[in-house]
Amino acid sequence: MPAGEPQAQHERSLPLPMQEWLTHLEKNRRYADLTINAYRRDLLALVTLADGRALESIEQQHIRQYLAVSHARGQQPRSLARMLAAWRGFYAWWGPIIKLAANPAKEVRAPKIKRSLPKALSVDQMQALLDAPTLTVDDSPEGQRDRAMFELFYSSGLRLSELVQLDQHYINTAQYQSKGWIDLEQAQVHVLGKGQKPRIVPIGQQAIVALRNWLKSRPSLNRQQRDPKDEAALFLGQRGARIHPRVVQQRLSALCVKAGLPTRVHPHVLRHSFASHVLQSAQDLRAVQEMLGHASISTTQIYTKLDFQHLSAVYDAAHPRANRKVRDAKD
Repeated sequence: MPAGEPQAQHERSLPLPMQEWLTHLEKNRRYADLTINAYRRDLLALVTLADGRALESIEQQHIRQYLAVSHARGQQPRSLARMLAAWRGFYAWWGPIIKLAANPAKEVRAPKIKRSLPKALSVDQMQALLDAPTLTVDDSPEGQRDRAMFELFYSSGLRLSELVQLDQHYINTAQYQSKGWIDLEQAQVHVLGKGQKPRIVPIGQQAIVALRNWLKSRPSLNRQQRDPKDEAALFLGQRGARIHPRVVQQRLSALCVKAGLPTRVHPHVLRHSFASHVLQSAQDLRAVQEMLGHASISTTQIYTKLDFQHLSAVYDAAHPRANRKVRDAKD
């Protein structure tokens, strides 16, 4: 959703069944705001492509046609796959309600996505980032917050959406229930990840220290919030409300520039770095899968390729005959 554009404008553009499905995902399935907004855009795309055709009259051939048109307009395979997943999910929910004969998107295959290796920083780069003077000597509330956020990112391999939804502790009232929270006494972070799958991940000592320091400074940014979710939030923005994902991205980008890192870093890179470094040290794929909250081990296995790349680089640099040119046998 473009910044500053009211959500209500998007909702009015969607047929009522689509609005109700999004509400179901948000209220009953507790999907993250980022996921809801992405699905909203995908449903809007379907309405636009249908060009007046009733939702119940859309068939499999139309879905294929809409994907082909979107691809011709420059949509990438990953976006098309997510779009198809949103359409399929909507019809899976709405179809039984209106007794639709079949889900028109169910048998349509998503375009094949070329699986690229995730970007990860080296151990030295992560140390340079987290030990950057601009981060370690900044005693302002914002500085303490940033250090705690980025230490926790790398310590526990969180997604950006998981980090911003964290609370200071677990809350369950008639007005609000926590989706994630920290427990510093047990050195754990409780997370509600993709598909509403809960998991518990350890918090490292450096992150615990940074979090304790931030919690001492947090009252400086706290404002009396009427919204319970903001009052409970672990990380706050300048106005005292729960920090926005975009602010986290901007603060990390600025820190990387000051730290002199050659790589453009976004929050997910810290998650990738966590996974890669733990796997390099522990060689325990199942443990990394559980800490990352991956539903399938195949998703986690991609980090073994990163690990192999690291080993290959070490071999090439260290072995005396690794890069030596082989003389042709005819010579």
